[in-house]
Amino acid sequence: MGEQDISRQLTEIQLTLDGITAELALVKRQRQEMDDLKDDLTRVAKDLFAGAIEEFEDIAPFVRTGDFLHLVKLILRNTNNITAVIGKLESTLDFLEDFKPIGKELFSDTLEKLDEFDRAKYFEFAGAAIHISDNIVEHFSQKDVRLLADNIVPILETVKSMTQPEMMRAIKNAVAVFDSMDRDDIQEVSIWKAMRELNTPELKRGLGFMIAFMKNIANN
Repeated sequence: MGEQDISRQLTEIQLTLDGITAELALVKRQRQEMDDLKDDLTRVAKDLFAGAIEEFEDIAPFVRTGDFLHLVKLILRNTNNITAVIGKLESTLDFLEDFKPIGKELFSDTLEKLDEFDRAKYFEFAGAAIHISDNIVEHFSQKDVRLLADNIVPILETVKSMTQPEMMRAIKNAVAVFDSMDRDDIQEVSIWKAMRELNTPELKRGLGFMIAFMKNIANN
């Protein structure tokens, strides 16, 4: 065997020893890490156990050993009910998942509608209505509100009667006549002129209406 062969074999042996040494160092390092992890877990487990003991000591006066057994029996007896509830929960979750696109669309439509209301001044009107409500609350007592509640039906019936087409036309005509009159140019009327005016058809119809109206008021 030549010197070169011996040198090559020694080199291979040295490389093998280096690999074994590296593997041993790796195994040693891993074993050390495992030992450190075990120590950490041991300390954590001790802390958890100590904390659990303290918590159990707090609830010990309120819990008996038989309560846990009763709870286990109760769960076992209601396994079907629990399974049904879980199934319904899964169905609800599936429904919510399917409803998401619809909900987004409804939310978008709601925002658009609110924007339309804002442009149409609905919110300003609502604010004014709230201001009106505040004024009503400030100027009317609880007794006034109770009286209003007791008489709301006749009030609404009166408003309904006033909003009939005939009544609205009469009110409109009266307002139109009042607006068309030159109230600054009304002349004084003597007794004799008033007597002559009583013979005119217009005044006779007016007096007839007033007399009939007053009679009906008196009869009612």
